[in-house]
Amino acid sequence: MSITTTNGALAGRSISQTGYREILYPALVIFGIALIALSAKIQIPFWPVPMTLQTLAIAGLAAAYGLRLGLVTIVAYLAAGYMGAPVFAGPAAGPLYFAGPTAGFLAGFVVLTAIVGYVADRVRSENFLALLSAMIVGDAILFALGFAWLAYIFVGSNGNTLGEGTAWNIINPFIAGDVFKMILAAALVPAISSLMRRKQP
Repeated sequence: MSITTTNGALAGRSISQTGYREILYPALVIFGIALIALSAKIQIPFWPVPMTLQTLAIAGLAAAYGLRLGLVTIVAYLAAGYMGAPVFAGPAAGPLYFAGPTAGFLAGFVVLTAIVGYVADRVRSENFLALLSAMIVGDAILFALGFAWLAYIFVGSNGNTLGEGTAWNIINPFIAGDVFKMILAAALVPAISSLMRRKQP
């Protein structure tokens, strides 16, 4: 298999250069779901939103997969959780999970994937700065959605929404860690692409 440095997401280019699209495409979707689910279980408990490695996995997958494959993967992941598969950070899943405190972040996963995947399809997979910029923008929107859900929509045990102050106190500890995760994710894809290019025949 020949790996080039032309524009386009790494996985999409690789699939197009093989005769096994029908096998590789669903395999990559399943791999992506499993990776995101595993990253959700690696966590530091915080209330009501745990700190996980999900944004690292999602941003990295979107950069490697591109827009179409990335969106298929994240939507399939969310659908699996909606149907009750234990793929989320908590032990529970199912439709009610989408009304819980993390619902805004779940919606943000789709936005993060779309933004990073769109950029990944249009730049070289070695373009660290372009990928990082897309990840930072997508992650900022993800946090905005998570904040808005917690502040204005999610109803706590007292029957009221949490409000802006509480919502900010919840998401604030996550911000610095997510910046580091975006830097790491943006560095992984160029590194993998360069490694594969050096190993090509």
